[in-house]
Amino acid sequence: MPRPSLEDATVLAAEGGVSADEALIRSGRISEECYFRLLAAELDLPFLDGLLDVHCRARFPEAILAGLVPLGPAAAAQYAYAPRGEVVAGLLVRRIRLAGGIAITTPASIRRSVIAARGEQVAALAANGLAHHSPRFSYRGGANRRQFAVGYAFGFASGIGAVLAPEATWTAASLLLGIAFLGSTSLRLASVLEPVPVSPPRLPPRTADRDLPVYTILVALYREARVLPRLLAALEAIDYPAAKLDAKLIIEADDRETAAALAGVRLPGFIEVITAPPGEPRTKPRALNVALPLARGEFVTVYDAEDVPDPDQLRLAVSVFERSAPQVACLQARLVIDNTGDSWLTRMFTIEYAALFDVLNPALARFDLPVLLGGTSNHFRRPVLQALGGWDAWNVTEDADLGIRLAAAGYRVADLPSATREEAPAHLGAWLRQRTRWMKGLLQVSVTHSRSPAALFRELGTARALGALALTFGSVASAAGFPFLMVLALDAVLTGRLFQPQSLLDITAAAVGSTLFAAGLLALTLPPIEALRRRRWPGLLAHVALMPAYYCLVSVAAWRGLLEFVLQPQRWNKTEHGLSRTTGGAGLTG
Repeated sequence: MPRPSLEDATVLAAEGGVSADEALIRSGRISEECYFRLLAAELDLPFLDGLLDVHCRARFPEAILAGLVPLGPAAAAQYAYAPRGEVVAGLLVRRIRLAGGIAITTPASIRRSVIAARGEQVAALAANGLAHHSPRFSYRGGANRRQFAVGYAFGFASGIGAVLAPEATWTAASLLLGIAFLGSTSLRLASVLEPVPVSPPRLPPRTADRDLPVYTILVALYREARVLPRLLAALEAIDYPAAKLDAKLIIEADDRETAAALAGVRLPGFIEVITAPPGEPRTKPRALNVALPLARGEFVTVYDAEDVPDPDQLRLAVSVFERSAPQVACLQARLVIDNTGDSWLTRMFTIEYAALFDVLNPALARFDLPVLLGGTSNHFRRPVLQALGGWDAWNVTEDADLGIRLAAAGYRVADLPSATREEAPAHLGAWLRQRTRWMKGLLQVSVTHSRSPAALFRELGTARALGALALTFGSVASAAGFPFLMVLALDAVLTGRLFQPQSLLDITAAAVGSTLFAAGLLALTLPPIEALRRRRWPGLLAHVALMPAYYCLVSVAAWRGLLEFVLQPQRWNKTEHGLSRTTGGAGLTG
């Protein structure tokens, strides 16, 4: 591109509210490498490409964000520079001369070179940044001595009671489970009474492109070559100016399959690939933490590899943030299952997600209670997210954990009535592995935030702290105890003990059992029914009657999660994507 065209592009970009490199590169009119080669020629400076010989003084992420990195003594120049924005305008229009010893390179070369040269530092920051900054809020290290002591004491007392007084111990254990079950049940029933639409009642005025902020999109990929075309199509379909999109695809260093797939396609100019250096734990939050320090957007969102968000989701999120108080630091969009027609499991998953994201979570947000974020389509104010230390790499449900940490820091999560279509596991093995990880993660969240009960209640307040416990430990305990509570209730009815109790403990157990039996059935059915009504999906109503059977599978996952929590706390059960046979919500309206 000759110099007059570069200057014209600079002026045009300034009028549009973006810089020349953003206008040209991110829109795809010119490749990044070609742009900076031509810029080097215009400035009569050498051009460096590929991996650079980075000097030991180079810092992460500062060198990448500045676009300037010192080079080693054997390099062809002292510094490699990738100027952007107004700096480029000044260099070209005013013909400012750079000092000697500088070579032009691409932002991608600086990014890859610094991460490769500082791999251990980057990996350590991604894995342990939160643990070093706020150790109380990281699961690293597991339970403390007080928690171990309480756990051992409870286990010992239960064992002794089971031997000496089995019936009384069973009744007492049922009462304890009943309290946890009743807590999560009450929240679910209360959520049904809160009317929340599934789409915005009135769309906000369309903001001009020049007035929109830069928006960062983070997508962690691992063995996702199968769904890469769907992901790229979804990202390109987003209704947002390309010059103001900052999309980062994070892959693992040993994921040759996904790396090869990415190398084989021409990526849009607003997408960059970041390779996370090797390190432990091998979790999605660690990968996200590698990219978060490099985020340039005012807002940050996370998508999964198989996600297809509504095209206007980012614009709607900007509008909601602008109309919300600064304390609203996160928006949770609605996750909607796309492959409903694949199997009975995907139909039940669709019902479950509808109840969670269309009924429970929006109500919790309105009640100003902690919201356990979904693993995708949560939108953040970037400064808040970075100030909180990003995600806990040691927690396998980093999303739920972050929802509690936001509340503890005084921030709120609000509902974003915009859908993101997702793929649900269609077979029992895949479903069970995924759900086991979720249950294990909720236990990790419970341990993390109960290390200091006094601090938990002080930071959250009584109502929010009890809500957090009900949503985390209460959800796992109620799932694990669900079959036993139902057996207890049915046994009390069939044997007549419900109507002829012999002791005060029997009276209490009978009352709790009958209450839980009724409340549990209502909590399993009313939120799904309300969600299907709001979504206008009558074709799934008949399946709501099978929710108790489905919840028995959730109970199996809860017990598996408890086992992994003890034996393999950092194991990440990968969910395979790109296996769906149906799309578009087959069977929802019939």
